[in-house]
Amino acid sequence: MIIVTGASGQLGRRIVESLLARVPADRVGVSVRDPQKVQDLADRGVRVRQGSFSDAAGLAHAFEGASQVLIVSVDKMGEEAVRQHRAAMDGAVAAGARRILYTSHMGASPTSHFEPCRDHASTEEALRACGVPFTSLRNGFYATSALQFLGHALESGEVELPADGPVSWTAHADLAEAAAAVLADEGLFDGPTPPLTAAQALTFDDIADIATEVSGRSIKRITTTDDAFREQLVGHGVPAGTADQLLGVFTAGRAGEFATVDPTLATLIGREPTSLSTLLREQLRGN
Repeated sequence: MIIVTGASGQLGRRIVESLLARVPADRVGVSVRDPQKVQDLADRGVRVRQGSFSDAAGLAHAFEGASQVLIVSVDKMGEEAVRQHRAAMDGAVAAGARRILYTSHMGASPTSHFEPCRDHASTEEALRACGVPFTSLRNGFYATSALQFLGHALESGEVELPADGPVSWTAHADLAEAAAAVLADEGLFDGPTPPLTAAQALTFDDIADIATEVSGRSIKRITTTDDAFREQLVGHGVPAGTADQLLGVFTAGRAGEFATVDPTLATLIGREPTSLSTLLREQLRGN
């Protein structure tokens, strides 16, 4: 049985849906904190069990009978994130899984300027030491983050952000489809995958141009200082640690950490990855 964690989340849910298009429902299980949120999956024949990365006993039950376990990385930072990922690994090992998969990041490195990428690197080190074959899905930077940074620019006509570098902004849906393809073809990758990225790496100058074209109104890119950006975030109630994390996106981007473009994602999903302009058009249609 293939177990997917975090199946009520934005990425995990999409992975399950893509997986169900490839394998029978009785071969798929999910581990979620609140089973009621995925009752519809249970109704379709998916095994649904409660599981939390902070409850080892619960994970043993959630992962029971697993051949593969996909650990969807948590929305935490620092040692707490790595501790929870290790707990999930321990649960997968105890369940007798043949392979552990993990949603990592294209920029995973112990020296990254972006804290989550350092956390991913630490988790990958733990995977190497866990004693079970693993696959680390080196996902491109989620395109939803670019759209969030774009913020209210479509109304104000300005996007004010620190200096940046090119980033391979990549759609959740494409990454989910790729994860499902890898799960359905066990052992396709051993260890970290190549970067799973969109076809282009874009700066916010590029994104402002795309937004101008898609929206039909002029969007101006304004460069602010790192300190001013951080102060603005904190002034709007963003916790200091979160503000530092967000600033790290730009620091790492300037260092070229997210600029790689690789064809592996396109090969896995059998088509060109979704462009940022397409995602922005979809967002505008939804507003």
